[in-house]
Amino acid sequence: MIFITAKFRVRPEDADNWPRIAADFTAATRAEPGCLWFDWSRSLDDPTEYVLVEAFRDDEAGAAHVQSEHFREAQRTLPPHLVETPRIVNVTVPQHDWSRLGEMAVPGDA
Repeated sequence: MIFITAKFRVRPEDADNWPRIAADFTAATRAEPGCLWFDWSRSLDDPTEYVLVEAFRDDEAGAAHVQSEHFREAQRTLPPHLVETPRIVNVTVPQHDWSRLGEMAVPGDA
C-alpha cells in the first residue's frame, strides 16, 4: 500500500473551519475504490496544524487519486486557506492495513 502523512498549516482564521473546508475533498477521496483510509487530526500543540493520514491500495489507486477531479478541485480551493505548502511523507509499505503495536498490547485483545 501507499502510506502518506501530510502536515497542513492552516491560516488561523480558517483553522476551526478546516474540517468543513476540506469536507468535500475528504468525502470524495474516501469514496475512491482504492482508498484504504483518509483521516484528519488536529495538532494538540498547534491549533493551526492538521495532519492527514491516508493510504491507498497500490500505485494504481494512488495515481487515480491524484488524477481525480476532486483532487484537481482541492488543488484550487485548499491552498488559499494555508500559510505554507503542506509537508509530506510518502512511502510504499508491504501491508494492507494497520499492524498491532505489540509494545502496548491490551491484555485479552486478540
